[in-house]
Amino acid sequence: MLIYVCTKAQFLKDVSSGRIVSILEEAFRRKGLLHDNDRESTAWENSLSAVANVLNTKELPNDLQIAVEYQIPQTSKRVDLVIAGEDIESRPHLILVELKQWTEALETRQLGIVKAFTGGQIRAVAHPSYQAFSYAKTLENFNTAIQEHQIGLHPCAYLHNYSPSKREQIFASQYQEVLDAAPVFIKREETKFRKYLLQWVQRPPREDILKTVDQGEIRPSKALQDDQKRTIIIEGGPGTGKSVVAVRLLVELISRRGRNAQYVTKNAAPRNVYFKELRQEQYTLEYIKNLFKGSGSYVNCPKNAFDCLIADEAHRLNEKSGMYRSKGENQIKEIIAAAKVSVFFIDEDQIVTTSDIGSVDEIKKWARKCGSQLFRLEGGEDTLKLTSQFRCNGSEGYISFLNDVLEISSTANYDGFDGDYEIRVYEDVCQMREDLRQKNLINNKARMVAGYCYPWPSKNSNDPSIYDIELEGAFRARWNFNSTDTWAIDSDSFD
Repeated sequence: MLIYVCTKAQFLKDVSSGRIVSILEEAFRRKGLLHDNDRESTAWENSLSAVANVLNTKELPNDLQIAVEYQIPQTSKRVDLVIAGEDIESRPHLILVELKQWTEALETRQLGIVKAFTGGQIRAVAHPSYQAFSYAKTLENFNTAIQEHQIGLHPCAYLHNYSPSKREQIFASQYQEVLDAAPVFIKREETKFRKYLLQWVQRPPREDILKTVDQGEIRPSKALQDDQKRTIIIEGGPGTGKSVVAVRLLVELISRRGRNAQYVTKNAAPRNVYFKELRQEQYTLEYIKNLFKGSGSYVNCPKNAFDCLIADEAHRLNEKSGMYRSKGENQIKEIIAAAKVSVFFIDEDQIVTTSDIGSVDEIKKWARKCGSQLFRLEGGEDTLKLTSQFRCNGSEGYISFLNDVLEISSTANYDGFDGDYEIRVYEDVCQMREDLRQKNLINNKARMVAGYCYPWPSKNSNDPSIYDIELEGAFRARWNFNSTDTWAIDSDSFD
């Protein structure tokens, strides 16, 4: 959506007259849009004045097209500034500029993420280069006008107040890949920024490039349409790092590769823990919740809407979705259909209830029906396997011992295993609880667990006198607290 568009000459005139903010506010009202708040108006005044200083040169034609706050069609993404023109060989180009008033930023270990003062506090936010790059990729992959008219896209960021003494933070080595794709220009780099613009827009456009792009049909590019859908199945027992690999894959895809990816799990408990932990890192809740989704989120999702969906604990997937299990057809089918690449982490031995339908065979069946090619290793195997043990002191012998004792599988470890373990069998469950309570005082990492063999009368009751488990010897206990969504890490969760 074109909110404000004019020539370079008119833009300079609107800025120098001091009317640019009121013109933008009126344009938003005319379009029936609301802009964020007074801070945004202040940002327009400061940032657009800085841009005008860069553009105010005879080297850049007066008839270049300028758009401010260009909203990419059918998205909520708004590009701060777009400059449209042609190069010396009359090829059309768009320069997408992310503007920031920051004076400094702090690098983080997360790829594509920095910390900066915004919204009244220090927050973890996208690196400006990554923001600009994501706008360009969205237009490149989904706007037919970009594809058909061969319009060049050039994302960049201009941090006009950014202190050169803090340069090493915003230009840290972990951001180099995205900086190469979308360069950043800081305070006292007006000349350098101007030279960058002159690479692409030395002539005014012969046609209304911005209107052409704005009216372009929205559909996946032919390159995306021609991509073969793929499904990857990864098996692994308890403690083999399935969730760790899944989350690291999510980080790699969104931060380093600029992909549209989400982490999917039926169980809300791990998602709630991620929400709490990442909120402490000052990510916005909206940003976090867009990364971690429930398995019923894709019932009406368009085909291939995501580059990748990563389904953790795929053995817990259900057939139907919704509170009353009345929505959709099959969660496995819906995840595969919604993604160009679907990745399923699964352990068939961890199916818990009769509604859990996730299995390797079920995933293969729906991959075939959805036309998704199953990933195969060179040896022909069609599932990847995680085998190394990362819990239990890394002792695979201990896991084998348990599998034999519990008659899950026969192993050679029926008589013991190597490792530093303390195993006790109690006759008094109350004493067991007190010994475990002492362990928990060390680092809040001791818990009691029970199978699905007890009713849950306390689930829908606030009566503190109701207990779910009552055993001989005055042992009484309740199932998970209803008062918290993050019982796995809460300090009082031992009880």
